[in-house]
Amino acid sequence: MNILLELFLTFAKIGLFTFGGGYAMIAMIENNCVERKKWITHDEMMNVTVIAESTPGPIAINCATFVGFKQAGFMGSLIATIGMVLPSFLVIFLISMFLDNFLEITFIAHAFKGVKVAVGVLILDAAVTMIKKMHKKILPRIIMICSAVIMLMINLFSLKFSSISLMLVAAAVSLSIFIMKGAPDGPKPGKEASK
Repeated sequence: MNILLELFLTFAKIGLFTFGGGYAMIAMIENNCVERKKWITHDEMMNVTVIAESTPGPIAINCATFVGFKQAGFMGSLIATIGMVLPSFLVIFLISMFLDNFLEITFIAHAFKGVKVAVGVLILDAAVTMIKKMHKKILPRIIMICSAVIMLMINLFSLKFSSISLMLVAAAVSLSIFIMKGAPDGPKPGKEASK
C-alpha cells in the first residue's frame, strides 16, 4: 500500500507542477524515478521514452504507466497513471468552469510567456541528460546528429515532415546496419564445453 501511495504522490506532483506537456516532464520523471527513488535505471528511462514516443498517448503518461507497472504491477500502473493525469484534469476543469477568457487576463498571459521559456529549458535539460548518458558508440551519435539537423531544417523551412516519420527512418537505418553487420557473435558451443 505504501508503494501505491508513493507512486500516486510522486506522479501527482510531477503532473501538477510541470507545464509544457510530456517532453517537459521527462526531466522531472528522470529526477524522481531514476536519481532519487531508483525505481528504474537510466537505460530503462531512455528505452521507455523511445517506446512511449512511438506508441499512442502522451509520453509522460506512458512513462508513468511503465514505472508504476514495474513497481507494483497492474495496480501500480493504474495508480501512477491516475496520479499523472488527475492534477492536470482538475486544473483544466476548474479553469473552464470559472474563467471564460483565462488567457485574455493580462497577468496570466505574461505568466505564460515566462512558462514557455522554462518549458524550453526543461526539454533541453532532458535532451542534454540523455545525450550525456548515451552509449559512446558511433552509430547512435551519427543518428542523433543527423536527426537533430533534419529537425532543425524542418523547423527553419516549415517543411511538412512528421517526427514519427523521422523516428521510423532512424529505426530503419539502424536496423539495416544491424542486419548488414550480422548479429553479434555469441559464445560457440564447442568453446563453452572445452572450458
